[in-house]
Amino acid sequence: MIKDIVMRILLAEDDPQLGSGIRTGLEQAGYTVDWLTKGDEVRHALEAENFDLMILDLGLPNKDGLSLLREARAAGLTLPVLILTARDTVADRVTGLDVGADDYMNKPFDLDELHARIRALLRRRSGRAEPLIRHGEVVLDPAARLVMLGGRNVSLTAREFAVLHLLLESAGRVLSREQIEEKVYGWNELVESNSTEVHIHHLRKKLGKDVIVTVRGVGYMIPKPNSSDRTVTS
Repeated sequence: MIKDIVMRILLAEDDPQLGSGIRTGLEQAGYTVDWLTKGDEVRHALEAENFDLMILDLGLPNKDGLSLLREARAAGLTLPVLILTARDTVADRVTGLDVGADDYMNKPFDLDELHARIRALLRRRSGRAEPLIRHGEVVLDPAARLVMLGGRNVSLTAREFAVLHLLLESAGRVLSREQIEEKVYGWNELVESNSTEVHIHHLRKKLGKDVIVTVRGVGYMIPKPNSSDRTVTS
């Protein structure tokens, strides 16, 4: 299981219009979003898949959000959970946080604030205090979705940005193609057999061939700064 990697969000929201709007907004911000509307479906997904954060509505059919959260924490799941609900009393907020939520937002809400709270939760989980991710001359700004190399902007596609973000957050660890695809693509998205290789090739052309290292037979990595791990490259 890969920990502390920023990409994949489980959205548990039964309101069709609100759920669609949240998913669209998050996908435009570069996240992979899997959206479910029933509590029992959410429970099964948490048991079967790896997510980096869950946005949880409390009023889900079949199984309410607080029960889901209690069970998830009792099972040892540590992913950040942001409760998003119309229940707005102090007692409701205290209960949600005490059960295991990491943050709490009331409906209606501002999408920009939701994005900022998600970034803060994921940044805290990865152990970063600074909003920007730096690696040598490469600087990635998750909020602005910008990448700079030596002070100049670099144009990346949404998938290239997602792959780079993932590798930077995982600096020093080798990720297999399957692990990268699990984070960058959702359940219903078609993945070409060589998609990851193509994204890596384009990133090397734009950022330099030595930024991303290939470990033959295993996968890809960005070494930690000043690391001497660059042993097997392509």
